[in-house]
Order: sequence, then C-alpha cells, then structure tokens
Amino acid sequence: MKAGRVTGAVGAALLLIATASCTPTEGRLAEGAFQAQYMSARTALETGDYDRAETLYRRLMPKAGPLGDRIRLEYSHTVLRAGDFAAAADMADRVASDTTGDARAAALAVRGTAHHEMALAILGAGDPAAGAARLTEARAALREVLRDHPEMDPLGSLAGRVAAIDARLAAME
Repeated sequence: MKAGRVTGAVGAALLLIATASCTPTEGRLAEGAFQAQYMSARTALETGDYDRAETLYRRLMPKAGPLGDRIRLEYSHTVLRAGDFAAAADMADRVASDTTGDARAAALAVRGTAHHEMALAILGAGDPAAGAARLTEARAALREVLRDHPEMDPLGSLAGRVAAIDARLAAME
C-alpha cells in the first residue's frame, strides 16, 4: 500500500515538473506546428505529391502521440499511392495489429490493396506460386474489411477487387 502512495506521489511530481517546464504558450505552439505539418502532409497526399507527403509523414510519426495510428495509416496510404506496395503493406500490417474497429479495417484495406498490386507484379514476372500466395493474403484482408465493416466499401471497389482476385485464383487452379 505504501509503495502505491510513493508511486502516486512520484507520478504527481513528474507531471508537475513536466507541466511546469512547458508553458501554455509553448504547448499551443507545439500543437500548432504539428497541425501545420500535418496539414502540409495531408495536402501533399491529396494533390499527388507523394514524395513530399512521405517525407512529412515520416517526420510526424515520432511526435504523433495519440494520433500515431492515424499518421501511420495515412503514411501507408501515401506509399500505396506512390507505388511502394511493400512499404504500404508493412506499415498497414503494423497498424492493423495495433488497432481495432475502423482503424484496423482501413489498415486492412491498404494491406489488401498493396498485396493485390504486388501479386499482379509477381504474376507478371512469371511466378505463379508466389503470386497466388499474395493474392490469398490480399483476399483475406479485404474479406475481413467487407465482413466486419461493409460501410467502408460504399462504391464496391473492395468487393470488385475480391471478385477479381477470386477469378484470378480460380483460373490458376
């Protein structure tokens, strides 16, 4: 019981030191700088300047705090759009394993899309076994999104990908 009080007192002291060393103005400035950097990254993503967006999201990730999952998800979307499917799948895998709900579903959508695109390249290079494995991974991720969060596919693009994957795998049998 005594240790709990000491830990609580130490925690309170650390919180007091941390807040005393950062004035309210500094906190607002840091928050404003992060928000400005985020808006620059988001604008770069939306306008197709993927190299800039990737650089800015990489800078934001270490200081994102509670927004870390969102920043990592947007980063994975950026590298997906830039055509770096392996990096997109890797980051989306990490976000999916660290989150639940909509964030997990969004990460799985990126993961599935990235694996599908990698599969197409692998198949084009003449490796049907490796291509089929990627198609199977893509299908599993996309099916989970469609099963658990069908509202995330209002236009049917994910369902269309799954249908294309199913057809490709069936043709390979």
